[in-house]
Amino acid sequence: MKVRKRLTDQEANSFGLKLNKKQEGRNKSLYMIDKHQWQQVKEARSKGVIDSCNKLEVDVSTVKHLWKKTKKESVFVKNPLYVNEVEKTYLDLRDEILKDIKKYTPKFEKLERERHPDSHLLVVDPADIHIGKLASAFESGEAYNNQIAVRRVLEGVRGILSKSNGFNIDKILFIGGNDILHIDTPKRTTTSGTPQDTDGMWYTNFLIAKKLYVDVLEILLSVADVHFTFNPSNHDYTNGFFLADVIQTYFKDCKNITFDCDISHRKYYKYHNNLIGTTHGDGAKMQDLPLLMAHESKDWSSVKHRYIYTHHVHHKTAKDFAGVTVESLRSPSGTDSWHHRNGFSGAPKAVEGFIHSKDNGQVARLTHIF
Repeated sequence: MKVRKRLTDQEANSFGLKLNKKQEGRNKSLYMIDKHQWQQVKEARSKGVIDSCNKLEVDVSTVKHLWKKTKKESVFVKNPLYVNEVEKTYLDLRDEILKDIKKYTPKFEKLERERHPDSHLLVVDPADIHIGKLASAFESGEAYNNQIAVRRVLEGVRGILSKSNGFNIDKILFIGGNDILHIDTPKRTTTSGTPQDTDGMWYTNFLIAKKLYVDVLEILLSVADVHFTFNPSNHDYTNGFFLADVIQTYFKDCKNITFDCDISHRKYYKYHNNLIGTTHGDGAKMQDLPLLMAHESKDWSSVKHRYIYTHHVHHKTAKDFAGVTVESLRSPSGTDSWHHRNGFSGAPKAVEGFIHSKDNGQVARLTHIF
C-alpha cells in the first residue's frame, strides 16, 4: 500500500524516495512511500528529538514536540516518548491505591498501654516536607529530592523519639499536612498556579507521601497512642486533603489512633491542662492567632497553658502573647532555585518535636538537625 506524505527534500533523499511528478517544481513536496518507509521516517524524526534533548540535557519524556529549524530544513516533529501527565486521572490514582491496599490489608490489634502518673504528650511535627521538590546543589549549594525528603523525615522522627527517652510518653500528637506535597496539579504548579521545580510525577509523589506517612505513624504507634491532625496548606490544598483522607482510611480499624482531617485551617487539641493549636501559617497573621484560638476553641477557658504551632516560613520564630505562645517550625526541605535567588536560605534544616507536661505546659523542645 502506497501513501502520500509531505517530507522535506533532505528527508526524502536520505531514504532514496522519488518526487511525485505532479509535485515537481513546487515548494511543498509530496512523496509516494510505503508503510515500511513511513515507519523509518517516524523513527528518524523521533531520534532527532532524542538527540536534541540530550544535547540540551532535557528529559525527553517531558518534551511534547520539536520544531527544528536550520538553513536546509524546517521540521515539526511530535515526540512519541512524551508522557502526557494529564492523561493520568484521579480514577487511575484511586485504582492504584485500592490495588495497593488489597495487597496489604492491615489488621490492627488494640494495644494496651502501661499508665504512668508522670506522663507527657509528645508533639511530632515534620513541617513543610515538600515531597516532589527539586533543588540542585550546583545552583543553591544543597541537593533535595524525594529520596532525601523521605530519608530526612524518617531519620528526624526517630531522632525525636530517641531524644524523648527520658520522658514517659502516653500520647503523641502528629501534625500532618503543611505542604507535605510540593505541587497540586499535573502542570507542576501549586494550588494557585505557581510553577515549581519538581522531582517525579504528581501521582508518584502522592504515593511516596502516602507510604511515608504510613511508615511514620506505625513507628509512632509502637511508642504511644497517636492523634493525627491535618493542616491544609498552600502548595497542596487539594491533594494534601485527599492524602490525609487516604491515611485516615488506611488506619480506620486501628483503635490506637484518632484523626482530625477536616479542611478547616486551624485545629485545636487539648491535653490535660494544655491547649495546642496548629495551622499552616499562610493565612491569618501571627498576632491574630491568639484571639482566633479564644474565639474558635471550646477548651480555651478550661486550660492554663496555650500554644500555637505554625509552619510555611521554614524558619524559627517564637513570641509570647497574652496567654498564648506562638511558634513557627523549621523544615527538613532543601533550598530550591526561587528561595536561593531571593535570599531565603541559611535556616537550619530540621524536624522538631515538643514535650508537654500534663500540668506545666511545654517543658522541652526537641530538634533533629540535618
